[in-house]
Amino acid sequence: MLTAVDHVQLAAPPGSEDWLRAYYAGVLGMTEIPKPPPLAARGGCWFEADGVQLHLGIDPDFRPATKAHPGLRVRDISAYAARFAARGAQVTWDDNLPGHRRFYSTDPVGNRLEFLEPDA
Repeated sequence: MLTAVDHVQLAAPPGSEDWLRAYYAGVLGMTEIPKPPPLAARGGCWFEADGVQLHLGIDPDFRPATKAHPGLRVRDISAYAARFAARGAQVTWDDNLPGHRRFYSTDPVGNRLEFLEPDA
């Protein structure tokens, strides 16, 4: 029986860790968490915020996920979108999900991310 999603892993190209840190820590406000030593040797980085983990793994044959994406629930989505815009990150609003406000953004390597908040 499934009980929770432990983490979501996205791929990234070799050498992109500094860009990923700038986006996931600097824009999203997540905290970088250490990878276990056997996995750290592979490169990439892991991030966490309020029990949500995103792992960015290095893939030498990287292609960004432009359709597949994690859907990340947020509080005060307008303020969150303003934070993105103030830091130069893309915000694309989408009103096609009834009962929710949501926007999409892409990380520095082209992976799509969805941010959503249920209507009050």
